[in-house]
Amino acid sequence: QVQLVESGGGLVQAGDSLRLSCAASRLTFNQYGMGWFRQAPGKEREFVGAISWGGSRTSYAESVKGRFTISRDNAKNTFYLQMNSLSPEDTAIYYCAADLWGSASVFRHEYDYWGQGTQVTVSS
Repeated sequence: QVQLVESGGGLVQAGDSLRLSCAASRLTFNQYGMGWFRQAPGKEREFVGAISWGGSRTSYAESVKGRFTISRDNAKNTFYLQMNSLSPEDTAIYYCAADLWGSASVFRHEYDYWGQGTQVTVSS
């Protein structure tokens, strides 16, 4: 069974940086597009960013452009979300997801597998 395991969440202060990782197993990682989504309390799960199977295409939500960067290491079956200049509005559970089509999709329904999430809390 495919597994996606997020790590790197925690409690930080506004302006700090954090890097999330998502380790994938039991899938051919370099064939999948990978995405990050987040869900704040009482809100819908929303798109954060994504990267295509080979890393040549990325897409980001407007709210994180210029602050967040997605990358992947296909040799390690891992992809990352570097988050800089964090604000309290970034507080959420962050989920990674895998898309068999391999694109950097912004659409939640296009993702086939999901991790359990990691909590990111940004204090003011």
